[in-house]
Amino acid sequence: MRRPALRRLIFMLPPALLVVLAGLGLTTWLGLPRPLSEAEMAATYDAPRAPAPPARAVFHLGHSLVGRDMPAMLAQLAGPEHRHESQLGWGTSLKAHWEPEMEIAGFEAENDHPRARPAAEALASGDYDAVVLTEMVEIRDAIRYHDSDLYLRRWVERARAGNPQAELFLYETWHPLDDPDGWLARIDGDLDRHWLGEVLHPALAAMPEAERGPVYLIPGGQVMAALVRRIEDGAGLSGLSDRTALFSRGPDGTQDQIHFNDHGAYLIALTHYAVLYMRSPVGLPHDLLRADGTPMTPLAPEAAAAMQQVVWDVVTAMPLTGIDGATGETGPSGG
Repeated sequence: MRRPALRRLIFMLPPALLVVLAGLGLTTWLGLPRPLSEAEMAATYDAPRAPAPPARAVFHLGHSLVGRDMPAMLAQLAGPEHRHESQLGWGTSLKAHWEPEMEIAGFEAENDHPRARPAAEALASGDYDAVVLTEMVEIRDAIRYHDSDLYLRRWVERARAGNPQAELFLYETWHPLDDPDGWLARIDGDLDRHWLGEVLHPALAAMPEAERGPVYLIPGGQVMAALVRRIEDGAGLSGLSDRTALFSRGPDGTQDQIHFNDHGAYLIALTHYAVLYMRSPVGLPHDLLRADGTPMTPLAPEAAAAMQQVVWDVVTAMPLTGIDGATGETGPSGG
C-alpha cells in the first residue's frame, strides 16, 4: 500500500487508537502530526469566547451550500452594520480555493456580484473579525483526494496572519437527500468521524502549540437533521411537511437533492447568526430578502419560531460552537 493511501486509512481510525499509534511512532513515519489527546483538545477550547461585537465583518469561503442568499439573510438578521464578502465556486474544495493552478468550477458565475472578493486578498487585508470556512461534499472524497486537513490549516493560518484576533469557524454541511447510506445517517455519523476526526482535529494537531487556537463549529448539518426530525416525527410544521421542504426544485418541479431553498437558507442563516453572534435567534424576523432584493418565499410564523428554537437548542448543546447556552442573549430584533 502506498504511503498516501495508508495515511488516509490511519486517519479513519478512532482518535484513541491514533494516540496509541503515535506512541509507536507510526504517525511520525507517515509524516502525520501527532494526534491531539482529549486533554489537548479540551485545552484548545478552554478559554471562553469573548463576547461577540455588535456587528461583525465576515468572510465566507466555500461553494453553493453557502451561496449568496444565505449570507444576505444573515446580514439582515444581524443588522445594517454587519459586513460580508465571499469567494465561492461549484462544489469547490478548500484545496481548489488555495492552489492557483486548480480550476474553480463556476468561479465567474458565482463571484459575479458586489459581495465577491478574492480570498487571499481578503484575508491578508485583516478586514474580517470572523472567517467561515467549509469543505466540499462528498466529504469523504474531499478528505481522500483534496487533503482537507492540510488546507483547512493553511486557510486558518492565513486568516490569523491577516488578523490575529479573528475568530475562525468551520461550517459543517450535509450530503444529498438520496445518499445510499441515508441522509440522516450520514449527518449523524459524519460529524465526528469526518468533519472533526479527519478534518478539524488533524488540522489543529499540525499547528505549533503556541499558535494553535480554536476553530469553532457552525453545525449546519446537525441543525438540518434536528429540524427534519421535528417535522417528520410529528404531523408537519405549518407548510413544512418533510425534509424536501428545505430544498430547491427545478423549474419543472424536479427535486434538487442538496441545495437549499429559501426556507433552508433561512435556517442556515439563523445557525450562522447564533454561532457568530453568540445570541439566541428566537424572535428574529422571517420576512427577509434574497441577495437580489426579491422577497424570500413566505414562511409561516410558527415554522420560523420552530426553526429559531431548534437552532438555539442545537448550537448551545455543542461545546465546539463556543456558546454557553445559559448566557446567550436574544438577537437585536428579537423579543
